[in-house]
Amino acid sequence: MKLTVAILCGGVSPEHEVSMNSARNIFKAIDKAKYDVVVIGVSRNGQWLHLPEDEFLQLTSIESGNNGWPLMLLPGEERVIQYRPSQQSPVADQKFPSFSASSFPKIDVVFPIIHGPFGEDGTLQGLLALLGLPFVGPNTLGASVGMDKDFTKRLLQDAGILVAPWVTLRQHETPDYQAIVQKLGYPMFVKPANMGSSVGVSKAETLEELIAAIHLAFKFDTKVLVEQGLKGREIETAVLGNIEDLQVSGVGEIVMEKGFYDYESKYISPDAAKVVIPAENVSEKDVQSIRETALRAFQVLGLEGLSRMDVFLLPDGRVFVNEPNTLPGFTNISMYPKLWMQAGVSYPDLIDRLLSLAIQRHKRDSALQRTRF
Repeated sequence: MKLTVAILCGGVSPEHEVSMNSARNIFKAIDKAKYDVVVIGVSRNGQWLHLPEDEFLQLTSIESGNNGWPLMLLPGEERVIQYRPSQQSPVADQKFPSFSASSFPKIDVVFPIIHGPFGEDGTLQGLLALLGLPFVGPNTLGASVGMDKDFTKRLLQDAGILVAPWVTLRQHETPDYQAIVQKLGYPMFVKPANMGSSVGVSKAETLEELIAAIHLAFKFDTKVLVEQGLKGREIETAVLGNIEDLQVSGVGEIVMEKGFYDYESKYISPDAAKVVIPAENVSEKDVQSIRETALRAFQVLGLEGLSRMDVFLLPDGRVFVNEPNTLPGFTNISMYPKLWMQAGVSYPDLIDRLLSLAIQRHKRDSALQRTRF
């Protein structure tokens, strides 16, 4: 009997389009002989919609009222996701002929691929946990601490894992630019604390650039990090598994001709960056050190399911964790699936393993006693 998978995509963050791109790749690669697939799109204003397959494959963004059929959430019900009553009409049945009635199918497991705030920061994970649905990726705590770059650094540093020196700024505070420059020196990288895909990230090499970068980052978050620019190679590796059984892939590298790996070089002008898998001229000793550091960081942050771990390899062999990506992209250029393909795990097999891990974790956690006696 097939399991029904809900791919959850879109969202209200600036990474909306990236999510849609990832979702299309997952939808095309998932084994349709093993899974029935429904697509739930979250519009830019937060509305949940059932997207018909033909329209979904053409969409780059979701606008409520124009795409799909509105859904509602009913915690505690057997079918926790259902059509809104006003939408239970023959129209839905005509658009989704595989369903015999206008009731939304019962979901067995969710693949959330909503990037950024309200997608991979623990909010969505908490909602799915309350709905009682197995889902791919870390739990609420792992997602939230892995998304917040400030908390990530504090936890890793406490565990003895190297991170770049940084200063944390709050929106209501007046930055002491002189103290920041004195502590970190140039160049610096300025980042919103809770954002992915390099949205709002800038490199600063002068005081004027630093001020502008901080101003830009505060457009996306009320907390901003200013990091010391490390002179090292940007290396990435992938972690897969639940806490009982973890695997780490080989390593890949982002090679830039100039500048740094920002949103534009990732998605708008991808030719500006070269993805090299496996990373070249990295010794076996350094590869092992990177993989061991990634595994330790994954465990310290309480992650499960998957994560792409981004690190800096310095010339002296030291490994600094840049940040985890607890719900990495699955676009055509995304490093996470490419690293596992290099390790012999195909795209469909990777998706299958992630779904299986989600179900296994849900069974494990559901077996815990929820009453006092």
